[in-house]
Amino acid sequence: MTTIRLQNTKTRKREDFVPIDPQNVRMYLCGPTVYDRAHLGNSRNVLLFDVLFRLLRHIYGADHVTYVRNFTDVDDKINARAAETGRPISDITEETVGWYHADMDALGAMRPTHEPRATQYIPQMIAMIEDLIAKGHAYAAEGHALFAVDSYADYGALSGRSVDDMIAGARVEVAPYKRNPMDFVLWKPSGEGVPGWDSPWGYGRPGWHIECSAMAHDLLGATFDIHGGGNDLQFPHHENEIAQSSCACPEGEFARYWIHNEMLQVEGKKMSKSLGNFFTIRDLLDQGIPGEVIRIVMLGTHYGKPMDWTAAKAAQATKTLKAWRKLIKGAEEVGPDQEVVDLLADDLNTAGALMRLHAMAKEIAANPQKDCHIEKAVFLSSARLLGLLTEELGGWDAATVDLSAFADKLGALRAQAMETKDFAAVDAMKSMLLGAGVEVRMSKTGVELEAGPAFDATKLEDV
Repeated sequence: MTTIRLQNTKTRKREDFVPIDPQNVRMYLCGPTVYDRAHLGNSRNVLLFDVLFRLLRHIYGADHVTYVRNFTDVDDKINARAAETGRPISDITEETVGWYHADMDALGAMRPTHEPRATQYIPQMIAMIEDLIAKGHAYAAEGHALFAVDSYADYGALSGRSVDDMIAGARVEVAPYKRNPMDFVLWKPSGEGVPGWDSPWGYGRPGWHIECSAMAHDLLGATFDIHGGGNDLQFPHHENEIAQSSCACPEGEFARYWIHNEMLQVEGKKMSKSLGNFFTIRDLLDQGIPGEVIRIVMLGTHYGKPMDWTAAKAAQATKTLKAWRKLIKGAEEVGPDQEVVDLLADDLNTAGALMRLHAMAKEIAANPQKDCHIEKAVFLSSARLLGLLTEELGGWDAATVDLSAFADKLGALRAQAMETKDFAAVDAMKSMLLGAGVEVRMSKTGVELEAGPAFDATKLEDV
């Protein structure tokens, strides 16, 4: 059996993955707070865990892997959105969950085994908080319940920072009812118009961190295999999860392996609204960039490195996937290439696996006279292990546009310009084609036009 090796944030080492129970490999990914569209960066850990899910299912069997990803549907951001729009909170969360599913489906991400919502687990959260208070790890104060950080000696082990460093580097909420500035909220009071539930500490709602601990414990047990998210969640969210879960269930280990992905950049800069380079997954899809193209670009960089989204990468990925889909027509899955499996098993090296796919495709294309039936089948199986070339993501490549008339017109203008030495008309038409998202290639053999990922047919009307 293939051995998976993972870079474990918890130990800062690359370790052999040994499941607690090979008959039920369990993993948890922190999901979205559902108040708005998911931005491109939100998809990175989803796609990472999707590849891990596929790899674990391939090695241990589809029925022997349990994957949990939650929805945070009670949060101050949701409350603020409701107040801002005048819409019921339930309408906002239902709509946003629908958006999230549609967008992640478009990227080819498989649905997890369980997708719990925080509001469905309030009793479990209250029970866990009561237990923490009874054990001396939490306390009640002014309608709040707070975790006592100094009651857990290993606090800070995941992020590798001392409590003093965390206080200095974090925006810690100063409150008179806190015994220690680092103590974090497990339960807080709800005012009028804010969602709440009855509890031993009064009418209120849970803090953010307790949600994942309660849901993970209920669905995966006191100890499970893998937990993860973006590296921005290491502190405080994952640090707090470990503290409260370890204190509530000292007989367990919570998560044995922790995986954290690096952040996203856009054209070499951090994505932010102030820089004008912030966009959602839906923005890209609405621009005509297929979900499969977004997926392969995102997987082209190892999760442990910052990922830079660029228009050039998207354009190249479009060409690559079109060529690959032509290559595998008529092929059926037989089982993936072992080298691709081994590369993914080596700390989810998706970039290396894609390089191997490029080499396999090149070898098949170099033998057009050969049937390559088996080679194509293995190539297809290998690509699908990364969630590529699936039937669900197909169809976009067939939506070709007949640009032959424009190619003939540009060719005629070019021929005339060669005689007159006046290329103004050629340059003008070429500029208009490029503005419509058409890729223009001119050579001695003629003019070739192809619709690019940002193609907009409406802009061809004036060409």
